[in-house]
Amino acid sequence: MKRIWTRWLPAAAVPAVVAVGVLAAGAVAVSPPPPATPEQVLALVASHAARQFSGTVEERADLGLPSIPAQALAPATKSATLGGEATLLELLTTAHAARVYTDGPTKVRVQIMDQLAERDAIRNGNDVWTFDSKTNEVTHATLPAGAGPEAGATAKTPVMTPDQLAQRFLAAAGPSTNVTLGQSASVAGHSAYTLVLTPKTSGTLVGSVQIAVEAQTGLPLAVDVYAKGQQDPAFHAAFTKLDLGAPDASVFAFTPPAGATVKEHPVPAPATTPKATPGATPGATPKASPAPKPSTGAKTPESAPGWDTVVVVPAAKVPAGFLDQPLVKQLATPVSGGRLLSSSLVNILITNDGRVLVGAVPASTLEAKAAQ
Repeated sequence: MKRIWTRWLPAAAVPAVVAVGVLAAGAVAVSPPPPATPEQVLALVASHAARQFSGTVEERADLGLPSIPAQALAPATKSATLGGEATLLELLTTAHAARVYTDGPTKVRVQIMDQLAERDAIRNGNDVWTFDSKTNEVTHATLPAGAGPEAGATAKTPVMTPDQLAQRFLAAAGPSTNVTLGQSASVAGHSAYTLVLTPKTSGTLVGSVQIAVEAQTGLPLAVDVYAKGQQDPAFHAAFTKLDLGAPDASVFAFTPPAGATVKEHPVPAPATTPKATPGATPGATPKASPAPKPSTGAKTPESAPGWDTVVVVPAAKVPAGFLDQPLVKQLATPVSGGRLLSSSLVNILITNDGRVLVGAVPASTLEAKAAQ
């Protein structure tokens, strides 16, 4: 996967889930070998060679919100193919343990271990499966030939690997972020550097993010997100076990269990190839544009997403059942223009006209945005 953040470019879009990250608690100080500068560690992450691994990831949130298990989510979104908004609610309120298996970009399995149940998201070549043992529901999608690693996002789960989360945070970094090195650590028995991202803007609830980077391969092992004014991480997730060898091929094979309900999800065909430029040689590969130079600290354009980004979901795009989520119905409090679900790290505003605004920003920022 191309890691454009190595050039300090802003991400094309930073979803609300970026406001929530992961970390390894109780890390033990160690002395990994050089590199020894933030730039060198960033380069190590960008080119990390860990394409085959398996392990266990744990996540938990401490945002001042009660835990609501996945089984309590609205019926429309409680399956293994949770929608983005339901996934965010579950991510903010529910601890998870997941087994993760990776063998290159097209063989990935995330196995979420719920209480007395299991949810799976699997990509094996061009086949993408999800399975919820509680409901015995299976979904299947066939990806087009040559589909890239990002195509596996067809299967949504409330668990993201430290690598995925680290990439999102690093994509949001840039001139609006100070990047330093923290104390070296040991995560799941692996020596690691610690990158510390500190937003410069005062308009975010994020105080800092810490990313533990495996010293040999550059694989992100853990990410910590701290809310402003808090000493403990507001969100924690990290590898607790990690094997850098190739998983057994059988891990990625999936056959729907007997009696399971199987639903096929169509995948849109890839975009057509753009027409050739007049005068260009047929079949010739177009020249790539010069790579942008790393930022020297210039001000980020106001339109560029970052730490204080507000995501606005129009009323027509809010999934059916979202407003009936227990977390929303029980905890959203009345404010000017709507109802607010507030936490130490993320705020969600539901306006009276049905829009949903989300961001790692103060509630007043959401209210001002909604009034525009």
